[in-house]
Amino acid sequence: MKSNILWFLLVAHMSWAQTKTLHPEAYLKIVEKYHPVARQAQIGIRKSNAHILEARGAFDPILRHYISSKTLDGTSYYQYNAPELSIPTWYGIEVNTGVENLQGDRLDPSQTTGQTSYIGVQIPLAKNLLMDKRRAALQQAKLMNQMAFAEQRVVLNQLFLDAMEAYWHWLKCFQALKITGQNLDAAKRRVEFVKRSVELGDRPAMDTLEASTQFMYLDNQNLTKIVDYENATLQLSAFLWQENNAPSSLSREIIPAEVWTDMSLFSNFDLSLPSILEKVDSFHPELQAYQFKIESLNVEKKLKFQSLLPKIDLQYNHLMKDKSTTNSGALFANNYRYGIKLELPLRLSSGRGEYQSAKLKMEEASIQLSQKKQQIQIKINSYFNQFQNLKKQIQTQEKAVSSYMALTKAEESKFSQGESSLFLINSREIKALEAAEKLLDLKAYLFKTVYALQASAGLLI
Repeated sequence: MKSNILWFLLVAHMSWAQTKTLHPEAYLKIVEKYHPVARQAQIGIRKSNAHILEARGAFDPILRHYISSKTLDGTSYYQYNAPELSIPTWYGIEVNTGVENLQGDRLDPSQTTGQTSYIGVQIPLAKNLLMDKRRAALQQAKLMNQMAFAEQRVVLNQLFLDAMEAYWHWLKCFQALKITGQNLDAAKRRVEFVKRSVELGDRPAMDTLEASTQFMYLDNQNLTKIVDYENATLQLSAFLWQENNAPSSLSREIIPAEVWTDMSLFSNFDLSLPSILEKVDSFHPELQAYQFKIESLNVEKKLKFQSLLPKIDLQYNHLMKDKSTTNSGALFANNYRYGIKLELPLRLSSGRGEYQSAKLKMEEASIQLSQKKQQIQIKINSYFNQFQNLKKQIQTQEKAVSSYMALTKAEESKFSQGESSLFLINSREIKALEAAEKLLDLKAYLFKTVYALQASAGLLI
């Protein structure tokens, strides 16, 4: 079943005339869905979701139940039973309610016997009022989740770029093999023509050696291209995986789609330099990751600032003994228990050091963001310049290939009429072959550059 899914994706964009062709869009779908790097990036996002859930746990209501009893020499000193529910809130205030049941013969006079219920709050008045560890942890977990999405895009951008470089190299090697094969066939026909001409006495026997030598040269070239294509196929197969995390080998029957002239591949790409540079600040995943990191450090700075404040915690509980308990509208008039806790380090050395360190981390991250932005802009401009130059080179090279091929055909025509030599034909043919291979290199480089331009801007996915 799993292999069938992979096969379906492989043939989704294939032509079934004589051979099966793998289109780059279908190829990228397989890479995105099954490649281990892409799947690991998904795991990173799920891990960050788990960290958010973990941080939310600090705000879960807590149920406590404390039971204590003491009996000695038949005397029941005390029996204490106290269930309590504590509810943390986002603003640092804790609401708690509970019941205390105290019985015994040897109790502290300050303690209330029988059953007492209460409801109250605990409020930080200085430190932890605006920020505390629980809120900081949750905010940072959410920022780390957004950073995980940005880092996933960084990983996928690089993965797609590497995968497409392998595809264009595979296509170039296939086209080079196809050209050398066509030249080899032409050289073979020429050898047969020369042999017949020699037998008829129209050509010197030396021409047979000349034609055979050219055939052997092209045969060696063809063998080299076969190895190059097979190795390129292996490199491409490294990006093809199945659903069960098993690598998949590309069948020999499958060949690349001839998309050198299919500019629709770039229909979703932004190839305008001003537009690309404008999108970088908002969409580039590496810059977004730095921005989320700075926001996380800002949360840490706010938390460290709390260490410079005195710790003043107010706890207030409203008490209820029974139905006869007298209620009063004033908080501190009757039936209450409260406490204030004050802590203040006299030198604040630890707090000042932590706060200064947090500010320096933010400053360092801001510098790194500016540096990364400049590096990205330089890389984008460089790839765009290459793209513009390659388009011009390809136009020139296409004219050169046409000229070399025309010269070769003209020389062959003159040779068939006895007005030229095999040496000239071979020279023309080799020049035409070299020009055609150079054109393939330029086209492959152009396609790689277009994808590299998009990846450098963070826009490949």
